[in-house]
Amino acid sequence: MHPARPRRRALAVVAAAALLLTACSSEAEEPTTALTTAAQPDEVEVFTWWASGSEKLGLDSLVATFAEQHPEITFVNGSVAGGGGGAAKDLLQSRLEANDPPDTFQAHAGAELTDYIEAGRLEDISSLYDEWELRSAFPEDLIERLTVDGKIYSIPSNIHRANVVWANPGVLSAAGLDPEATYASIDEWIVALRAVEATGRTPLSIATTWTQVHLLETVLLADLGADAYSGLWDGTTDWEGPEVRAALEDFGALLDLSNDDRESLDWPDATQRVMDGQAAFNVMGDWAVAEFEDAGKVRGTDFTYFPVPGTQGVFDFLADSFVLPVGAPHPDGARAWLDTISSVDGQTAFNLEKGSIPARGDVSSSYFSDYQQGAMESFYVDRIVSSLAHGAAAPNGTLTGISTATGRFATGATDVAAFQAELAAAVQAS
Repeated sequence: MHPARPRRRALAVVAAAALLLTACSSEAEEPTTALTTAAQPDEVEVFTWWASGSEKLGLDSLVATFAEQHPEITFVNGSVAGGGGGAAKDLLQSRLEANDPPDTFQAHAGAELTDYIEAGRLEDISSLYDEWELRSAFPEDLIERLTVDGKIYSIPSNIHRANVVWANPGVLSAAGLDPEATYASIDEWIVALRAVEATGRTPLSIATTWTQVHLLETVLLADLGADAYSGLWDGTTDWEGPEVRAALEDFGALLDLSNDDRESLDWPDATQRVMDGQAAFNVMGDWAVAEFEDAGKVRGTDFTYFPVPGTQGVFDFLADSFVLPVGAPHPDGARAWLDTISSVDGQTAFNLEKGSIPARGDVSSSYFSDYQQGAMESFYVDRIVSSLAHGAAAPNGTLTGISTATGRFATGATDVAAFQAELAAAVQAS
C-alpha cells in the first residue's frame, strides 16, 4: 500500500532530522557546500514548469531544503504553467534569444538539451560533477546519457518512468476483467479495452497531443522491442518499415478506444477520470502516482499499475534536470541551486513529493512509497531506453515534427500510411 501525502511528509521530516543530527555531531568539520566563491550571491531565479499539483509540492519541498542549505540566497520562482511544459519552453526560448536567461532552468536530460548546447547557451558543468563527486553518486548509465562529447551540461533532480499503465480495479471488475492482470502484449490489452467499452465506460483515458505522443512511444517500444525502439533514434531502425507500420496501426486502435474529448484535457484530467471510475486505464509517467496518493487512493483497492503491455523488463527513462545558462545573472546562485538538487537531502525531499525516484544511487529507499521502491529496483535491473515525449530520445525539432504528425493523425486528418510518412520525414529533417 502506498503511503498517502501526510505519510510522505512525515518521512521527509524524519529524514531531515536524521541529517541534522549527523551535521550537529560533527561541528568541527568543514561545511559540505560546494559554493566556494568569495562573494556570496543574493538570489537565484529558477525557471520551471512546476506550477501545480505534485510538481509544485515537489518544488516547494526542494525550495525549503535550499533555504536550509543556502539561507543567504533568495529563491525567485520563475515557474510557468501550461501545456505540459510547452508554455515554459516557448517563453524560455524567447528569453534566451533576447540574451535574458534565467539563472537556471529546468529541462529534460538527454537529447532535449542538444539545441541549447549547439547554440552555445549552456555552460559545461563537468567540474561540478568532479567537485561534488556526482560521477560515483549517479548510475553509470545515467552519466552516459548526460554526457555530450565528453562534457556534461545538466544535473538531474530525479528519474521518472514513462511506460506505466494506471487502472481502476472497480471498472475492470465490472467489465469481467481480472483487476490484477498485466497483459503480455498490446493485442491482449486491446481485448481487455474492448471489454470495458462494452460496459459503456471509457476504456482508455488520454489527453492533449503531448500525452498522445507519450502513448505512441510506449506502443512503439512494446511492439518493436527495446533495441529496435532505440534504433528509431540512432538511425538503425527504418521508420518506413513494416514493423513500425504495425505499431502505428496498434496506436490507431488505442486512439479509437479512447475518449473523444482528449484534445480539451491535460494529463491530470485524464488521470482523474480513472480515479473517478469514468475510465478503466490511463498511460502516464509515474508522476501520476502522486496524484492518486494525494487523493487518498489506495493501491489494489482504488488503483493498480503495471508496465505498458509488451514493455515488461524495460524502463522508459526521463529525468528533470537543471543547467547553468551562459550569461546567467547570478551564476553563483545557480551553482548553489545545483548543489541542493544534487544533494542527498535535496533529492530525498523533492522525490518524496513528486512520485519520482532520486537520480542518486545512495539515497535510502526506506523513506519512499512501495511504488518508488519498486521503481528504484527496476531502474538498476531493467533495460533502460530513452523517452521521446519527454526529451531524452530526440532533439526538440524532431519531437515537434512528431507531435505535429501525431496531432493530425489523432484528429483524423491523416491515415496510417500518411502518418508513417510524416513521422519518417520529421526524423529525417532533424
